[in-house]
Amino acid sequence: MSDLTNASAALLAPQPSFWNRPGFRRFRRHRLAVFGAAAIVTMTLACIFGPMLLPYSDTFIDIRQRFAPPFSGSHVLGTDPLGRDVLARLLMAGRISLAVGFSAMLISMAIGICVGMVAGFYEGAVGALLMRFVDAMLCFPSIFLLLAISALISPSVPSIVMLIAMTSWMEVARVVEAQMRSLRTRDFVVAAVAMGASNRRIMVRQLLPNAIAPIVVAATLNVAHAILAESYISFLGYGIQPPTPSWGNMLENAQSYLTSAPWLAILPGAAITLAVTSFNFVGDGLRDALDPRMDLP
Repeated sequence: MSDLTNASAALLAPQPSFWNRPGFRRFRRHRLAVFGAAAIVTMTLACIFGPMLLPYSDTFIDIRQRFAPPFSGSHVLGTDPLGRDVLARLLMAGRISLAVGFSAMLISMAIGICVGMVAGFYEGAVGALLMRFVDAMLCFPSIFLLLAISALISPSVPSIVMLIAMTSWMEVARVVEAQMRSLRTRDFVVAAVAMGASNRRIMVRQLLPNAIAPIVVAATLNVAHAILAESYISFLGYGIQPPTPSWGNMLENAQSYLTSAPWLAILPGAAITLAVTSFNFVGDGLRDALDPRMDLP
């Protein structure tokens, strides 16, 4: 009777708010993850609203102000070889690079989750065939595959997004497949099968929600990978094409001016480094926060 009373009291006890839940407390204790989240939010808001607040657009050309150094007059971060404001171009490039990163992440996660769920749930020939295909895709170095395919297609934002997504879903599929295989023999899955639930319902309603923690971590790391991939594709001249700015093609255009105008390379390079590092920090923090085995002291 006392056990039933204690269980009832636990159910009726007020639930902690979101800010006081153990997972969020673990995330807050990860200072690098908090810094990364703050940096991502700041960069995203700056790229969305910043260009509206600047006196110059990213395409405005002032030949008289070519190669103006940072903090010279009204150009806070200087100008490029055509006299365009570097800060305006940096923020507009951030819109493109972040949009590519998030879009490629969503597409690659959708493909990876579907393949991983099917391969992990349906073992035997179906699962083996799918995972051998994943292994075959992983055998190709992603950078060479990206460059080979990008040289054959017309470069644009949608094509670059699809290209990056098509070469980054395999790791997600392996993570999801491992989670499905470890969860499919649990008691709640056996109970769902006994109650007559369909395979699709079991995968979507039972297995997938219980595998969400590693999926969220993989998603954050995929954004960092996509931003980096777009940057080096554009740096090599196969990605986003001028006049549309991206952090990668800003670096590519700055190669000839490393000694005379080093800020043209330092600023987009710093933006790429900050974005990729921040997403990696957030991924590490989410991994710790979503792991129930992590105990608070």
